[in-house]
Amino acid sequence: MHNGRFVFAQVMDYLPMYEFHRCVQQYNGNYRARFSCLDQYLSMAFAQLTYRESLRDIEACLRSMQNKWYHMGIRGNVSRSTLADANENRDWRIYADFCHVLIRIARDLYKNEDFSIELQYGICP
Repeated sequence: MHNGRFVFAQVMDYLPMYEFHRCVQQYNGNYRARFSCLDQYLSMAFAQLTYRESLRDIEACLRSMQNKWYHMGIRGNVSRSTLADANENRDWRIYADFCHVLIRIARDLYKNEDFSIELQYGICP
């Protein structure tokens, strides 16, 4: 029997959600949206961490775990068309700005490591 929190939820706890919500507010990302930016981000992060290759694959995997969505932090209904619409219509700058926040955190954490130069001169300066 499961006695703790899901690993995915524990990993997502390390993200600075205040910064994510600030990025969403800056670009008015949740305006007239049934599928929130956070649900989209969590769905796509789950897909990335579990090596999903297509929207159909993401949907099938998440549907098999539908009773666990709440515990993973996903509040909305995830379907292939909803994800496709969100990926196509939502402002990409929300996630680009959040990426910059995460890179800044990674730079601070690994500034004394050998690969810190890669972080310094990466694709997102």
